[in-house]
Amino acid sequence: MKRHRRAPGGGSRRSGRPCSRHLLLGCAVLLTGTCVSVASAEEGAGRPPLGVTRTVPPSPRTARVGVLLDEDGRHFCTASVVHSPGRDLIVTAAHCVDGGGPLWFAPGYRDGTAPHGVWKVREVFYDKEWAERADEDHDLAFASLDLGEGGRGVEDAVGANPLDGGFPRGPVTVVGHPAAREAPIACTARPVAFGPTQQRVDCPDFTGGTSGGPWLDRAGEIVGVIGGHEEGGATADVSYSVVLGEDARRLYRTALAQL
Repeated sequence: MKRHRRAPGGGSRRSGRPCSRHLLLGCAVLLTGTCVSVASAEEGAGRPPLGVTRTVPPSPRTARVGVLLDEDGRHFCTASVVHSPGRDLIVTAAHCVDGGGPLWFAPGYRDGTAPHGVWKVREVFYDKEWAERADEDHDLAFASLDLGEGGRGVEDAVGANPLDGGFPRGPVTVVGHPAAREAPIACTARPVAFGPTQQRVDCPDFTGGTSGGPWLDRAGEIVGVIGGHEEGGATADVSYSVVLGEDARRLYRTALAQL
């Protein structure tokens, strides 16, 4: 499980699964997918070797990935900005946001600072299959954010990545923000199928706090989110994601309809 345990016996999963709004898909919760490939994030420095995890340097494009903060200001999961007409939507794992309580998103967070501001989560969206039985094939969520000063959305501040669907073609870059570190990490690897509804990558050091981090293809499209099987993986060296198929696209459309 790649969620951060904030205290003995606790975790990023809040107690209970409250709904902010009943929809055809079920409970509303958060999903945020954002980030870019390490190659693009490093501004033309060249593609890194596969399977190597490195610290992501700050840049305008890597600012699209950030952390989820709890009411005590502690970061426990990763999320990213996904393109939406309202310019205020993020994607993450459902297990990061299924317990209720106020949440905030800090894009580009590092070294204890939020250089692009902190945005309050307004509403979260996830499928009823997750709400009712924590079905790992539905460990995905979207969340809308309150607008900032002057009516600016988070996408106006840092940009966003588009959501893609299906199994990725070629390597992906997985980005996450470990709770024990003050900078995000990234690793490029070739995903493999883990059954018809899950995918996995082998990348070291993706510890607690990286849940919800985006998987990006070389075009910068979101093709996965750390979560799914074992809530993203029981070890730091293997990460999972649900395959973003029709269920994910339907959930995305539902979130857009509420903006």
